[in-house]
Amino acid sequence: MPVQGFCWFLCCRQGFNLLGRDYGEKEEEESFELRNKEDLTCNGRSLAAENWKERRPKVVLDLGMTSEIYLLERVLRGPLEVTLSQPTRTANGTNGHSLSEVPDEMKSLIIEKSKMGLEEDPELLVKGWLFREVCGSWIKQRCYWFVLSLDSLDYYSSSERGARRLGTLVLTNLCSVIWPDKQTFKETGYWSITVYGRKHCYRLYTKHFNEAVHWACAVQKVIDTKAPVETPTQLLIRDIEENKFNPEVVDNMYQHNPILKHTQSPLYAPLLSFPYGSLEHTYHSGKGYATVREEAVKLFNCLQQLESARDPVPLIQGVLQTCLDLRPLRDEVYCQLVKQTSCTPQPHTAAHLRYWQLLTCMSCTFLPGPAVLKYLRFHLKRIQSQFPESEMDNYASFIGEALEKTRCRECVPSWEEIQVLMGRQEMLCTIHYPGPGSCQLHISSHTTANEVVRRMLEKLGLKESRNTFSLFEQNAHWERAVGGSTIIADILTRFENLSAKEPDSQWRLCFKLYCLLDADTISVDSIEYLFLFEQCHEMVVRGQLPACEEDLQTLAALRLQSVIGDFSTHSPCPPLDELFPGHMVEARLLMPPCAPPALLPGTQTPGQGCPQRFPGGLLGGALWNHTATAAHKQKVEQNLRLRSRLKEEAAAIMSTIVECWKGLAGYSRRDSMTAYLTIARQWSGFGCTLYEVDFYISSTGSFSQKLWLGVAATCVSLYRQGEAEALESFPYGQICSYGVSDSNTFKITAGDRDLLFETTKLTEIMQLMNAYFSAIRRQRGRGDDVVSITEGNAIEVGFHHLPPTPTPTLLELPSHPV
Repeated sequence: MPVQGFCWFLCCRQGFNLLGRDYGEKEEEESFELRNKEDLTCNGRSLAAENWKERRPKVVLDLGMTSEIYLLERVLRGPLEVTLSQPTRTANGTNGHSLSEVPDEMKSLIIEKSKMGLEEDPELLVKGWLFREVCGSWIKQRCYWFVLSLDSLDYYSSSERGARRLGTLVLTNLCSVIWPDKQTFKETGYWSITVYGRKHCYRLYTKHFNEAVHWACAVQKVIDTKAPVETPTQLLIRDIEENKFNPEVVDNMYQHNPILKHTQSPLYAPLLSFPYGSLEHTYHSGKGYATVREEAVKLFNCLQQLESARDPVPLIQGVLQTCLDLRPLRDEVYCQLVKQTSCTPQPHTAAHLRYWQLLTCMSCTFLPGPAVLKYLRFHLKRIQSQFPESEMDNYASFIGEALEKTRCRECVPSWEEIQVLMGRQEMLCTIHYPGPGSCQLHISSHTTANEVVRRMLEKLGLKESRNTFSLFEQNAHWERAVGGSTIIADILTRFENLSAKEPDSQWRLCFKLYCLLDADTISVDSIEYLFLFEQCHEMVVRGQLPACEEDLQTLAALRLQSVIGDFSTHSPCPPLDELFPGHMVEARLLMPPCAPPALLPGTQTPGQGCPQRFPGGLLGGALWNHTATAAHKQKVEQNLRLRSRLKEEAAAIMSTIVECWKGLAGYSRRDSMTAYLTIARQWSGFGCTLYEVDFYISSTGSFSQKLWLGVAATCVSLYRQGEAEALESFPYGQICSYGVSDSNTFKITAGDRDLLFETTKLTEIMQLMNAYFSAIRRQRGRGDDVVSITEGNAIEVGFHHLPPTPTPTLLELPSHPV
């Protein structure tokens, strides 16, 4: 027993020695960025610290990457002599030598401060005990004494005078700090802050929230005081801008700086400076991106693969998608492309032109920052002067013109657009309009919806129309007006993406009437009259034209006469849902509920008697419930009977429509359309656009009912769904303001009343009301007395308050004073 106890004592002692030792030797070699230059003297003070006034300390800057220089602050006052060195790498990731083999002057980037008591150093800002996350050890967190100075964040083995420094993180303006968050505290019980440096990341923990915030604030203040760090490429770009009118100096720069020229070698660091840190804290990482610095290096590798790729389009789309997701990388890719198109050994080959094709796509998708834009323009002019009347000259000219028009795109160019841009061509876009008609227009990557509308007005002879038109995105079940400043190429890309997800969805662009300001002066023989007829029929089929069943059947017969002509047994008849509103068919089936068939003894119908103990489906498949099976069978039989009755009613309605159609024999297309619109005009709200809304009876939103909000040329009206008479109308002269109250609430102020509507069509309502106000203002500016927006003694709308710019997006929609 004594021997066993003695053995346990030795083991415990050894364990405590391991726990209490200074884990500094290996840590010091792995984590230092700035180390002492001279050997320590016997009294603990460095020779450099004692003689700094007599001689300038020599500091060796270990680059590690040929294209990157990190400008570091000095710890000691006075000038420093800096020498650049390139380390050699071995297979195990070290620099090819141990610390003892390195010459003295290469052991340090910053002269180590004296090991005098930390409390005596006037440059110390914050100090204290913190836990640090340690990798590669069975102890995940260790407690160290941390000291924040004006230049670095150091940690020591203890707080005693002369304690050994175990690591240093140099602070530059590229460092970043992640503040404490509740999620980490819930998982670990500690508040954490993370400090990112060039080589290292310190994850620090404390049990006190105020202490964590204090450290984060202090480190961030030190980072904010640092001068901006510039890479060699950025310095050279600035020099080129200063000497752009001196070709000899510029040529000399290109000759003596390989970083500016085409290379077959990989890139080990970005050309521009990026902050250190994890991407998930600074940008979204939902697509699996690494840090911005790592993504920049990966992008250069993708660029080099373009030279040998059989199909460059997927690579180009990938690069553009990354630039769309990570905005800081746009300037980096521009600089990489300028580098790869400068001083090329074989500039006229197809492989080299791939870089110009990607640069063309970039110029039509994103604009670089001001400094890079100047550099890019200089590069294009330089190439044009070096290679006149060449393919590179043509690409440079095309890119220069594109940069004048480009706005930031919402989507990456589609496969078709990239193919067209690679050949410096324009796309063909098909624009449909009401009826079977369509036309094709040539568009570029910069063409907006307003430009297409103007060209369609010219093409269809509608420039003199007093009504306004718009483009709509639509498929068989949905449509939405397109904002005037929207880029058409973005819409086509969205259609391509939606078709890939839903192959059956047929998306298209349609040119239609938008604001019906004057329906009375439209010529019956004009194409505008056809627009009015087709769009009126769309409202009828959607059930947005209040009318009796007899009128709806007559409208359906007139529709058949206008589209097909006289009745014939051989004429193909369209389905009922293209002629008649579906809800009217269902309405004919409504009747007082009859008593259900006798159920099994002891059973109850759903909703009666005792409530269900468990939610439906909880025990489904687990137990055989005879009652539930019987109820389900009964429901299936009821659905079959309902469908059968629905078919019978639809057949009866269709039979009535056909009989009415037979009586229209001899009606021409023009006569049928005129008769159709004559019936439709009987509704007082003809020409308005209806939106389904929940109207709040009180301003507190305690009561609401479903209504139609009708936006017309003269007023805004409220209708009960299916009723022809408006509950209330508000002429524009009585409306003081309108706008978005919150994420799904639209507010109209008329006099002393606030009307609140909950709807999913906020943007559409805002756009339409803005369009009506703008259209009426233009009519008044031309002196046309087409529409009066005031009634009686109502106050005239103050048009000078309405913004002339296009309607902003949903998150930016203001409340418009009128």
